[in-house]
Amino acid sequence: MSGEIEFWFDFASTYSYVAAMRVEAEAARVGARVLWRPFLLGPLFSEQQGIKDSPFNVNPVRGRYMWRDMERLCAKYGLAWRKPSAFPRNSTLAARVALVGAEEPWGPDFARAVYSANFAQDQDISSRAVLEELLAKVGADARAVLARAESGENKPRLREQTTRAAQLGLFGAPNFIVSGELFFGQDRLDDALGSLSSSAGR
Repeated sequence: MSGEIEFWFDFASTYSYVAAMRVEAEAARVGARVLWRPFLLGPLFSEQQGIKDSPFNVNPVRGRYMWRDMERLCAKYGLAWRKPSAFPRNSTLAARVALVGAEEPWGPDFARAVYSANFAQDQDISSRAVLEELLAKVGADARAVLARAESGENKPRLREQTTRAAQLGLFGAPNFIVSGELFFGQDRLDDALGSLSSSAGR
């Protein structure tokens, strides 16, 4: 089996952390290529649901469940976990960097490093200094990459990517798209990869 799976994510999303740490290895098992698609949930929540915060903060009952669920999931998959002291963190700059890295060898490693910083080390991923350190760790030229990320050419790309997410019907994160078919939630990764075989036979 082979093909491509689009992985749509926001660095502030808890469940996207679990998905990001699993997607490459799981896709490799079936010979699939992962296309990393960073976007921003904030505009979607504001436009679609009329809220300007995470739904997990707006609904404390749902939030309490999510935090416990994250503990269980991270234990299940052997992922480090530390509840962030601030949630959600601003992920705009990190997403802009991830757009630059989407076609670079260091891109997936950077994305995983950001997620680990946020949800395993409780670091402020909106901090330029933190992102510089993470870029250096994955072998990228931190200053050059950040300059590209903050350029007038790249900033509109993130807005366009977020608009595209809305057009595709995304309403949360993480999401997987295979041949135009949307699979929402980290627990739908296996279903998304399984759909590659049926889409290949169409």
